[in-house]
Amino acid sequence: MVKKNDSLERCFCDVIHEDVVRKVKSKMPKEETLYDLAELFKVFGDSTRIKILWALEEAEMCVCDIAALLNMTQSAISHQLRVLKQAKLVKNRKEGKVVYYSLDDEHVRAIFQQGLAHINE
Repeated sequence: MVKKNDSLERCFCDVIHEDVVRKVKSKMPKEETLYDLAELFKVFGDSTRIKILWALEEAEMCVCDIAALLNMTQSAISHQLRVLKQAKLVKNRKEGKVVYYSLDDEHVRAIFQQGLAHINE
């Protein structure tokens, strides 16, 4: 009988490949940078925020439009937009009394497209 953990591939040696470890360590970003990256990916971990990002990739939209699209309250959408804006994933512009939201830049579009491409493989 095979145990669940026995199906995992693992190394059965005690050899440390110091040259590889040293090379990777020299290229590793600062701890703060990796923390910030982890925080960014946490923002992508909410399906409502993903829906908003997808919508904003298609068109610039106001809170009312996004709320109608997702069948949610404007308050709930505003909260999620605030999170996305703090993460520098969306930006806004005001036209009269209406505030329009869009993706912050092409990097956000690329991250989103890469994620979609990955899950659709």
